[in-house]
Amino acid sequence: MANELGLKELRDTLDNIDDEVLKLLNKRMETVHKVGELKATSGGAIYRPEREKDIINRLETQSISANGALTRGAIEALFLEVFAISRNLELPENIAYLGPEGSFTHQAAESRFGAMSAYLPIGSIHGVFREVSRGQAKFGVIPIENSSNGIVSDTIMCLSEYNLKIISEVMVDIHHTLATTCDNVKDIKKIYSKDIAFDQCHLFLEDLCLDGIELIPVESTAKAAKLAVKEKDSAAICSHVGAKMYGLPILFENIEDKDNNRTRFLIVSNFDNGVSGDDKTSILVQLSNESGALVKFLNDFETANINLTKIKSHIVEGVSTFFIEFNAHKDEDKVSKIFKKYENEIKFLGSYVREADDI
Repeated sequence: MANELGLKELRDTLDNIDDEVLKLLNKRMETVHKVGELKATSGGAIYRPEREKDIINRLETQSISANGALTRGAIEALFLEVFAISRNLELPENIAYLGPEGSFTHQAAESRFGAMSAYLPIGSIHGVFREVSRGQAKFGVIPIENSSNGIVSDTIMCLSEYNLKIISEVMVDIHHTLATTCDNVKDIKKIYSKDIAFDQCHLFLEDLCLDGIELIPVESTAKAAKLAVKEKDSAAICSHVGAKMYGLPILFENIEDKDNNRTRFLIVSNFDNGVSGDDKTSILVQLSNESGALVKFLNDFETANINLTKIKSHIVEGVSTFFIEFNAHKDEDKVSKIFKKYENEIKFLGSYVREADDI
């Protein structure tokens, strides 16, 4: 009896805390609405990654000082959703992403913009850039590189072609499942998936003697799940989200060959970020065709003590182009001097809060 009374008291305490949390959240949303009205008149950006990072950093410091139970990951999980709801109250915006629904890009978009946002699945990376440029969407989410398969060339091409800015990056751990209505692996006669997913799960397919059956590449892992659920002798290599979306039972999870399979996604829009103090900048560079041009260019970064984190060579419209990233913001003096010196060779793609140096 005493235990039951004690449990009731604790539950009553939790209910009272929940009531107070709700009151405070409603008060926060009222303030957010006022901020949105001011931004609507001034033209200010609704999504400010550097501001959100400052809030997370401040709350983490408070939690540590108070010996709180909430870790940084827990704080991010709670408040990123609060931020997403807040943005929708300030000014509802469409988010275009490389579809279809249930893709890893969709997962990346929801991790940053929350479940309440309006999402537009687009069939190609060019289409995402096009819709954001036209104003049909405020933000675009596209993949830029994978730890196993490298840089996504279509994204580089679009960054060169369009005048949108990278405003944020998102890292997503890629986990594949084998999903099927078959109860036994032996009953599977064909597997649908994206070609890259087949490559990333090659050892699993080999171990289960599935590499010899029909492997059918489709546009996305989400479409693979949609097709497999309709055919009794088929399976799909897809995400957990995709399998759940189409009601396809999961037979095996985490079937990717490498444990560190990650994809980095970019969020693009039509504004520049302010300085956060921990920024990354991306640029495209086309240098003159003369001996030592690249060495001279890179030496200027070394002299300025700027840490280069990525240099990739690409052919863009027949011209050799370097995709370069470094840890600094374009508005820092040491960066501005280099940009001024090479103003005809550099295309600025964006400065944004650094999530990681590399994948």
